[in-house]
Amino acid sequence: MASNAACIFCKIIKGEIPSLKLFESDKTLAFLDVGPLSKGHALVIPKYHGAKLLDIPDDHLGEILPVAKKIANASGATDYNILQNNGRIAHQVVDHVHFHFIPKPNETEGLGIGWPTTKPDMDALKKLSEELKAKM
Repeated sequence: MASNAACIFCKIIKGEIPSLKLFESDKTLAFLDVGPLSKGHALVIPKYHGAKLLDIPDDHLGEILPVAKKIANASGATDYNILQNNGRIAHQVVDHVHFHFIPKPNETEGLGIGWPTTKPDMDALKKLSEELKAKM
């Protein structure tokens, strides 16, 4: 497993920093966030160190969403966010891929998002769709 000696999440994986573990396997760790946005805010991380999603091998990502689903089910939350950020301007603070599970018990707790809405240019969207499909 790749790790980074300076990474706080790698230190948690190694047991050098304590955490409140919810799930652990050979490739995945889930634990409660110590700076929660709401009760039950958890992090699900691959044990493979990589700063961004593209740095993580697919086999290390395979458990991430099923574990987030287990946490969602155990939490009893009916409304929640599952969030993953890549890079500083996308609000990533820790340079180790991590997924947030953030319960949204009411309008004020949890993650607040102001989602801008615009009328899309359908021709431009169609062109972008074709470009992306060609690269996949």
